[in-house]
Amino acid sequence: MADAVDGSLADGGRRGWAIRHWAGLRNGVAILVVWEFLGRFGLVAGGALPAPSEILVRFWQDRGDYPGHVLATQETLDIMRLRYGENFAGSTQAIRYGETLEISGVRVSYHPAGHVLGSAQIAVERKGTRIVASGDYKDVADPTCAPFELVPCDVFITEATFGLPVFRHSDAAGEIRKLLHSVTVFPERAHLVGAYSLGKAQRVIAMLRAAGYDRTIYLHGAMEKITAYYRERGIDLGPVELVKGARKAELAGTITICPPTAMSDLWSRRFPDPVLAFASGWMRVRARARQRGVTLPLVISDHADWDGLVKTIAATGCSEVWVTHGEEEALVHWAHMQGIKAKPLAIVGYGDEEEHENPAPADAETGAKP
Repeated sequence: MADAVDGSLADGGRRGWAIRHWAGLRNGVAILVVWEFLGRFGLVAGGALPAPSEILVRFWQDRGDYPGHVLATQETLDIMRLRYGENFAGSTQAIRYGETLEISGVRVSYHPAGHVLGSAQIAVERKGTRIVASGDYKDVADPTCAPFELVPCDVFITEATFGLPVFRHSDAAGEIRKLLHSVTVFPERAHLVGAYSLGKAQRVIAMLRAAGYDRTIYLHGAMEKITAYYRERGIDLGPVELVKGARKAELAGTITICPPTAMSDLWSRRFPDPVLAFASGWMRVRARARQRGVTLPLVISDHADWDGLVKTIAATGCSEVWVTHGEEEALVHWAHMQGIKAKPLAIVGYGDEEEHENPAPADAETGAKP
């Protein structure tokens, strides 16, 4: 009898534990579903709480390609630490522009790419054959980084982000004048300028200063670390402040630089009747501007346009070109027409980063004063 009672109690205890266990699991799943919904639509603190799926993706991207050793310019190493933390690589080594190293019988040198601060082309040479990998580059003036250096070579590996004849970028200074004209015409409205946080944001600020704009320029929190680093490296950006905490009325007639995604977020509601501008080479395609609700497209790019790409390829004197990162086939066809051997590399994992950048959770801003 006692054994039967004990067995019954044990069974009841197990059933109770199972009920509690499944109830807890059900509640946990419900919380994750709600969290995913809130995060996906940026419904908490202007997007400060990302969806759990986004956190997992970022974790995978940040750690999935953890490098054992990084050889780069000092600026690139510094920026990687700012973005990925102190332990972003097993070991690091800084190299200066024009410096040559010999690695396993191969001469390696780094040269300015003109893309952003610290960006570099990599030249490798052995037995009289030189191959240059451009990385992202542009061949127009930029006050925030070293200008592109043409490196003669036998094989040139070029990007092709804007590798179609339709992409011919406007004069960037003229686009800045367009922005300042709008500020003058609409003094009661705030102007939000969507820009990639690394390089583009700082270039837009520097060009505004060069055009004579001396008022305070406001920043989204995602721009703070990189912008501060640019200033540490001697780039004069004038008075800049975080927009966080500024009152809505104070922002009339001002310019704020922010990630493109922030313009469609709840965060943008702190501004008085904002004019939405977007600094990107993709703004050459008006349909993209309309899709994003951009009323002031600014064709300012940190990548070479079609004319810049074909001019650079020809000027290197290369007999062969490998094309990657973008519209590869059109540039390959052009090279063949010029009698240059060419092939697409079709590297997986490249995207339109200057359009799709999301503020990191730690950079998201909360709170807005009326």
